[in-house]
Amino acid sequence: MTTLKTSRRSILASFAAAGALLLSGAALAADLPQVSIKTSMGEIVVELDQEKAPKNVANFLAYVKSGFYKGTIFHRVIDGFMIQGGGMNEKFEGRHTRKPVKNESDNGLSNKPYTIAMARENHPDSATSQFFINVADNSGIDFPNVNGSGYTVFGKVVKGQEVVDKIKAVVVDDVRGMENVPVTPIFIKSATLLKGDKLVK
Repeated sequence: MTTLKTSRRSILASFAAAGALLLSGAALAADLPQVSIKTSMGEIVVELDQEKAPKNVANFLAYVKSGFYKGTIFHRVIDGFMIQGGGMNEKFEGRHTRKPVKNESDNGLSNKPYTIAMARENHPDSATSQFFINVADNSGIDFPNVNGSGYTVFGKVVKGQEVVDKIKAVVVDDVRGMENVPVTPIFIKSATLLKGDKLVK
């Protein structure tokens, strides 16, 4: 009888451990939401790090869920540096944005190739909707290298690196006083939060 009770306890303990693993896996997935950015040159999927950049991820997801990015362009492309978008349409018209988000560049994430970060003005806490995807090792813009601050990395590309590579190689020119503008506009057709079997494993 003692052996049976012990066995039952062992089985229950195993189930509890397995449940804990499943829960921790679910929590991990919740901390790393994925967004599909469908562009006129292909799809890019980014995985976001809510744990290390909670404010910037929440800000980005708010724009995604509102449909803000649909119809915007990648307006600045510099091969060897980054591709930037999410702020204006092909006529270079801006859109009404949310309040600026607090800089979280001291989160330990680095501007390495295929990471996504928030674009901003000189003030550290000035990022709104615009983001960029690094196409080179840009650790020189990490915290605290830019006037004691840096550019906040909040995720990475997990699918579509080849699309990023295609975009970085497009022909650019100076347009309406702006430099490094793709000659052929690169549109964001949609940006959507992925769920279930759509997630990149």
